[in-house]
Amino acid sequence: MKRTFLFAAAMAALFALVPSAFAVRDYARTARNIIPSGQYGGVPVPAEGDRQAEMYDALTPLFDDVGRGHLFSLFKSEKLGTKGQGPLKTTRPRKGVRIVRDAFNVPHIYGKTDDDVTYGAGYALAEDRALLLEQARYNSRVAVVDAPGLRAIDLIVGLKTFTPSRQTEREVAKEATILRKRYGRRGRRFLHDIDVFVKGINAQFREVDSASKPWTRNDVIALNAVKSELFGEGGGGEVAAGQMLDGLQDSLGADRGYSVWNDLRQRQDPETPVSVKGRFPYAPLPKSRTGNVVLDNGSFQPVATPTATAAQAATTMPGQASNVLMVAGKRSQSGNPLFVGGPQIGYFYPGLTLEMDLHGPGWSARGATAAPFPGYILIGRREDFVWSLTSAGADIIDIYVETLCGGSDTKYLYRGKCRAMRPFDAGTLGGQPVRFDRTVHGPVIGYATVNGQRVAVSRKRSSYLLDGVDLLLFQRLTRGKVRSASDFIKAAAVSPQTFNTFYADDDEAAMVTTGRLPIRAKGVDPGLPTDGRGKHEWRGFLKAKAHPQGIVRSGVLNNWNNKPARGFPAADNQWAYGPLSRVDLLNQNTAKRRKHTLATLTGAMNAGATQDVRTMTFVPLLAELLKGGTSPSPRATRMLELLEEWNAQGGSRLDRDLDGKIDHPGAAILDTAWNRLADAAMVPVLGQPLADQLSGTLHRRFDLPPGGQFSGWHMYMSKDLRTLLGKPVEGPLRNRYCGTGDVNRCRADLWAAVEAAGAELAAAQGPDPAAWRADAVRERIRFAPGLLPYTMRYTNRPSGIQQLLEFKGHR
Repeated sequence: MKRTFLFAAAMAALFALVPSAFAVRDYARTARNIIPSGQYGGVPVPAEGDRQAEMYDALTPLFDDVGRGHLFSLFKSEKLGTKGQGPLKTTRPRKGVRIVRDAFNVPHIYGKTDDDVTYGAGYALAEDRALLLEQARYNSRVAVVDAPGLRAIDLIVGLKTFTPSRQTEREVAKEATILRKRYGRRGRRFLHDIDVFVKGINAQFREVDSASKPWTRNDVIALNAVKSELFGEGGGGEVAAGQMLDGLQDSLGADRGYSVWNDLRQRQDPETPVSVKGRFPYAPLPKSRTGNVVLDNGSFQPVATPTATAAQAATTMPGQASNVLMVAGKRSQSGNPLFVGGPQIGYFYPGLTLEMDLHGPGWSARGATAAPFPGYILIGRREDFVWSLTSAGADIIDIYVETLCGGSDTKYLYRGKCRAMRPFDAGTLGGQPVRFDRTVHGPVIGYATVNGQRVAVSRKRSSYLLDGVDLLLFQRLTRGKVRSASDFIKAAAVSPQTFNTFYADDDEAAMVTTGRLPIRAKGVDPGLPTDGRGKHEWRGFLKAKAHPQGIVRSGVLNNWNNKPARGFPAADNQWAYGPLSRVDLLNQNTAKRRKHTLATLTGAMNAGATQDVRTMTFVPLLAELLKGGTSPSPRATRMLELLEEWNAQGGSRLDRDLDGKIDHPGAAILDTAWNRLADAAMVPVLGQPLADQLSGTLHRRFDLPPGGQFSGWHMYMSKDLRTLLGKPVEGPLRNRYCGTGDVNRCRADLWAAVEAAGAELAAAQGPDPAAWRADAVRERIRFAPGLLPYTMRYTNRPSGIQQLLEFKGHR
């Protein structure tokens, strides 16, 4: 018995020295993150439900004064495993699965097999997002089938109820067939993972006696379309763009109208900031637009849906705010790349993302995941690299004009034959039927006229029924064999959704723009509707090597949804790739230091998050032009001085003392004057109706906070005013706008705009411009749909997750 005891003790000591099957070395020097919506998702909101939101909010007033200590007090650990993250609580949902909850309620999921990890991920998801799962599962179907006039996220956040039809369920199920047949082993593995994941969800629901129907493969597949609809699509704005062109040509004549239209869309501005070096030409403009159709301005009418409006159907301006800052080589004090970044997906409770730390046989991965990810990480890290995304908005959606025939609204010409549209019964929304027609191109979104003749308008998306394919990338990142930047770029090529995708390890930083990018027929300008009669169909898709991409071992790689590379055009609904961009804030802030630490790079991001982009990029030029003439009043002179002072002090929109007012008077001055300034510059050529149409459908005068400051007419004004002042301009506008090219008239018009704003502010807040303040309460961030009452100061930074990573070694 003694010998047996000694043998057992010796073996126990031996096995204590042998790493477990799940042991993976963590090469991170520093790994921190924050998800402001938190891990919790129940109602009523738990006491700890706003803990991460409070930490997130506490970083904002620091501006660029971020020290290393703040990385540990205002961000939480993203280390692999649970060390130092207690107190811990362990559950075992089934044999082979262990879930350890840390102090922030993050589940650390350990499985003896990959299937165990997947099952545990489904189980933990059901624990943390049961409310969101039920609200999203059926509403997500409208994104799969591209139901005209409806957005899945609006139905989810608006607490609407969509009931899918059998026809919709059959359409969703086609994705599984495509995955199995077209993507082979990886597709079959993905479907297997979904089935195991669903078992975990349903097991947890049974444990709590949930009234929910059992989850199915279709539910998970459909949820992937919500991600695509929100962030992974670009294009589809040809209705608004075409009507704008027609309006300009009616107003200015055919040639000048087209010239102004090309100025405004900023498709290939050589001055716009880009993220990677090199040229990646795509979709060149044709010599003649033989494949396009221009809709009569104001003629488009969307098809009837339960909640659709003309503005919703014709407007496709994206909401984009994700960013990434990476420095490498000599720009990093350690010599290793530094990574600060994440996706901006809005602020929701329950959060659209949540965190998991996954540990399977010989692998570990941690970060933000989401309901449609069956045991995969969406934005996160492995033991020696990190990845993230920003929306690229590349042009994967085209609008086709269908020529009607047979005296019917449901018959159209295609390749010489009069065809009947296919009716689609999607289901019901709030008890009302959702039905629409489809052509060979896609759903009919509305009707319009071309030279007075009635036509149908349809929408074609290259990623249709491929929404789940995007997850093959994250399957590989989470569990696969990605070991380098080049591996990463190759793996990303599978994604049909359009993202700027980022990678960093201890030596390399990389970016690649993904998406199933159509090659258009000759004679087609992608910025206008395409003739749908069959001669101008897509000619294939852009090869992976032609996508914007780059690997850097030294220098800076920043992106804030800006243009990825030279030669790569703006999509038809993307009119904000101008000479000024909010990524300029990140570029300016990272340029202030020769070498960065993770703390100083976080400070560069945090400063940019509250800076006013107009102030930091355009106000100096505006001041130079105005000072060339006579101010209309001492008050106007003082207003300009305060704008310059605000620029010199960093242009922050902070309310540090929480008195409900933005600290500097420059915000009140610029906000009140802005629309007047923008119109003073552009209306002399556009006229007021077309200026309002431009701002309402394609390119806002300014995307004012709490918006993301992505769009704005300061881009047009920068080129125009520099031209008037005789300054160097690369790729100048073909037309003069402010003062119709007369610098003195332009200056007088802009001074008049300042003076009018001053009169408005003086009447409301008194005569002293230094005492004027803008409302900071209006800009505070609120969590939709209102279940979490906590609000935060305005900040323009990642919300789905923000990661701070630096690696010191590699496998």
